[in-house]
Amino acid sequence: MGDADAAPAPPGKSRAGRNLPAAIASGVVLGVIVIVSLFTVKWLFVGVVIVTLLVAVREVIAAFAGVSIRVARTPAYAATVLVPAVAYVWGPVALVAAVGIAILTAMFWRIRRGTDGYVRDVTASVFTIVYLPLMAGFLSLTLAADNGAQRVVVFILLTVSNDIGGYAAGVLFGKHPIAAQISPKKSWEGFAGSVLLQGVVGAVSWVFLFDAPWWQGVIAGLVLTVTATAGDFAESAIKRDLGVKDMGSFLPGHGGMMDRFDSLIPNAFTSWVLFTLFLGSGT
Repeated sequence: MGDADAAPAPPGKSRAGRNLPAAIASGVVLGVIVIVSLFTVKWLFVGVVIVTLLVAVREVIAAFAGVSIRVARTPAYAATVLVPAVAYVWGPVALVAAVGIAILTAMFWRIRRGTDGYVRDVTASVFTIVYLPLMAGFLSLTLAADNGAQRVVVFILLTVSNDIGGYAAGVLFGKHPIAAQISPKKSWEGFAGSVLLQGVVGAVSWVFLFDAPWWQGVIAGLVLTVTATAGDFAESAIKRDLGVKDMGSFLPGHGGMMDRFDSLIPNAFTSWVLFTLFLGSGT
């Protein structure tokens, strides 16, 4: 969400600080890859998720390394590959089991380096596994439903709507920061724009894609606005604590993969809960 009182942006950048043409282009490319994989072979989408997650996990590991925190890399990368896959094939129980095994493995793996910094490193390792592979596992559960492709599309539409509504309203009207010390460009006006657009997109999606009551889509939009915004703030807090501006530079106009995932990460879990609550497991 942007800040309408920001200083004039340099050429090629928006008032919210992004290289907007590059951001749009990279977003479109990602969107095409996602849609093609979703509506051809579902396993292709699982593969896309795993590959992008590997990039994101690498960014997180590098950011922790910058402050001398050493994540157990092998268990983290293994979890990134295995957790979404087993969740898609075998469901929620397998998801919990795979994450539990990954956490235990990370704890045992780190012992090889001795006790100095053990708690710090294991905590970061568990955080990495829970923050990325576990959340992606819920996206795999969403995909596994009979209408999983449509559910994933709605999950993405709602999350993107949060960014678009918040960005537009923030740039045009943003004057009151939500938490300036964490993310000064996120405003209450931007949050209102996110609520409005997500509510509309949610209602339309529920009616036309799921043949379900419109009010369920509105509720989903409102809830996902809160969790997406919380995800934005969480990653901003992580970056400030680790002393980095962006988690990487993989995506032109967006920074790293993690900088694009900030809203998607919590919404992967929250949307699965809402889909299950309103539409059933679908399998």
